[in-house]
Amino acid sequence: MGRPLRSSQAAKEEINPVEGLSALSLDALTSVAYGPQALLVALGAGGLVALRLAPWISLAIVVLLCLLVASYLQVIVAYPGGGGAYAVARANLGSRLSLLAGAALIVDYTLTVAVSIAAGVASLTSAFVGLYPYTVPICLVTLALITYLNLRGLAEGAKAFLLPTIGFIAAVLVVIVVGLVHPFAPHLHQFGSAQVAGHALQAVGVLLILQAFSAGCSALTGVEAIANGVPLFRKPRVRTARQTEVMLGVLLAVMLLGLAVLVQKFHVEPRTGNAVLNQIVAYSIGRGWLFDAVSVLVTLALALAANTSFGGLPVLASLLAGDNRLPHAFAIRGDRLVFGYGIWVLAVLAGVLLVATAGNTNSLIPLFAIGVFTGFTLAQAGLVRHWLSTRAHGWRWRMSLNAIGATASGVSTLIFVLTKFREGAWVVVIAMPLLILLFVRIHTYYGKVGAQLHLGDRPAKPKRARSIVVVPFTDVSRLTREALSQALSMGDEVHAVTVVFAEGGARQKAVEQEWERWDPGVELVVLRSQYHSVARPLLRYISSLKPSAARRVIVLIPVVLPRHFWHRALHNHLDRVLSAALSRRHNVVVARLTLPLSDE
Repeated sequence: MGRPLRSSQAAKEEINPVEGLSALSLDALTSVAYGPQALLVALGAGGLVALRLAPWISLAIVVLLCLLVASYLQVIVAYPGGGGAYAVARANLGSRLSLLAGAALIVDYTLTVAVSIAAGVASLTSAFVGLYPYTVPICLVTLALITYLNLRGLAEGAKAFLLPTIGFIAAVLVVIVVGLVHPFAPHLHQFGSAQVAGHALQAVGVLLILQAFSAGCSALTGVEAIANGVPLFRKPRVRTARQTEVMLGVLLAVMLLGLAVLVQKFHVEPRTGNAVLNQIVAYSIGRGWLFDAVSVLVTLALALAANTSFGGLPVLASLLAGDNRLPHAFAIRGDRLVFGYGIWVLAVLAGVLLVATAGNTNSLIPLFAIGVFTGFTLAQAGLVRHWLSTRAHGWRWRMSLNAIGATASGVSTLIFVLTKFREGAWVVVIAMPLLILLFVRIHTYYGKVGAQLHLGDRPAKPKRARSIVVVPFTDVSRLTREALSQALSMGDEVHAVTVVFAEGGARQKAVEQEWERWDPGVELVVLRSQYHSVARPLLRYISSLKPSAARRVIVLIPVVLPRHFWHRALHNHLDRVLSAALSRRHNVVVARLTLPLSDE
C-alpha cells in the first residue's frame, strides 16, 4: 500500500488538531445530515403539532452534547493511552464492564462506517435521482477507497479528507447564516410526499418525545472517537486531542442549533426521497448550481465520515489484543505503521452490512446509537469512580459533572433499547453479548497457551537432540545435491527418499544405478506405492522413524523457484501437500530449500 515507513518516521503520521477533525471528527460533524432527519421522522408520527417540538428536543440534545464533550476532555487527560470507554472501564469498573465497553465500541464503529457511507450515497441519489439504482455499488466503491487510504497511513487519509471536511463545515455554516439572514428561496416547493401523520394531535405523548430524542441523538455519535485515538495525535498529545475535542463540540453545537432554527423557520417536514438537510439548503440558497455544489460537498463529507472508525477501531482492537481479548495480530503495525488487521476486518464487516441493508440509512440508524451511548455511559461512570479514588484537584465538581452525564446517557441508552428494539435494535442487543463471549473465549485460550508454554517462568537449559533429516526427491539433479548438502549440515543422519509406483520397476532400477554411480555418501530409500500417491508412502515412512523429543525428524523439501510467478504452475507442489499433512505431527519439522531459476 506504499513504501514502508521507518519507526523514526512515525511522527510524520501523527495528526494536528485540524487534521483531527477530518481523521476522527468527520463522523460527528456530518451527523447533522441524518440526526435532524431521524428526529423529524420520529416526530412526524405525531402530526404537524409534534414537529413544533423539534427545536426544543434539539436543544436537549445539544445540552447532552456539552456534557459528553466535557466528559471526554477529562478522559483524554486521565487516559492518554487511548481506548476511551474501554480504557476507563478497564481501570475503574472491572473486566466485565470493560468488555461491554469494548463490544459496544466495536458495534458503534462498524455501524458508523455503514451509516456514514449509506447517508452520503443517499444524499447523492437524492440530489441526482438517476444514480439511485446504483446505491450499493457506489457504497462499496466508496468503502474500498477509504480502506485503501487508511492502509496507506492515517496522516495520508487525514490530509486527503481535510479539504472536504473544511468545505462541508463552511457550506453548512453559510447555509445557516444565509437562511437566518436572507434566504434565497424561502417559499420553494419541495418534491416528495410528506412523512407526517395526516391528522394533527392535540397532545403529544411522552413516548413520542422520547422516540424523537433517541432518534435525534444519532447526531452525537463520533464524539468519543478523539478520546479513543489520543495516541494518533502529535505531541503534546493530550493538549492536541483536547483542542480537537473542543473544536468538534463548538462546531457541532452551532450546526445542530442553527439547523433546528431553520427547520422551524421554513416549516421543514420529512419527505420521501428528499433529505431534510437538502430541503434546508434549497430554502436557503435555492436549487441552482450552488445547491448542486453543496450537495456534492455534503455527499463527499458524509461518505468520508466513515474515516472516523478507521482511526478509532484499529487502536481499540490493538488494546484488546494486548489484553489477550482479540487475536494478537490486531496489535501488529504494518509497513505503513497502521494496524492493518483492524482496518481490514472493519472494512469487511461494514461491507456486509451495506450489502445486507442495500445501503438504506433508515435500516441502519435504529441500530446506531445503542453501542455508542453504552460507551458514553460506561466512560462517565468509570470517571466517577476514578475521581472518588484519586481525589485530585477539583474532583468534586468533576465527579458531579460525570455523574450527571452518566445518568443522562444511561437513561438515553435505555430509551434507545425500548423505543428501537422492534425496529432492529435487537440485533445490537444480541451482537454485544456475542462479542463479549468471543473476548472471553480468546482470553481463556491465551491463558491455557501461556500455562503450557510457561510464559513468565524461567525455562530449563536447552537440550541437544538427535536429528534425522529426510530429503524427498524425484530425480538426481543439482536440486537434489543442494538439498543433501544442506541436510548434512543440519542433522546427524540423512535419508534421501524417492517414491516409485507399482509399475515403475524400470525407474527404480535406473535411480538406484545412478545413485550408486554418484555416491553422495547418503543412504537411498526407495518407497514402492500401490497407489499413485507420493505423500502417503512418505508419511508412513516418516512415522516409521518414530519421531520423539530426543530424536526429531526434519523433512527438508527441495523446491525450484521460477523467476516469473506464472511459471510456478508448471512445477509440482509437493512441499504444500507434505506441509499440510505434517502440520499436526509431533516432533516433525518441515523445511523448504528453494533453488532460484534464471532466464538462461
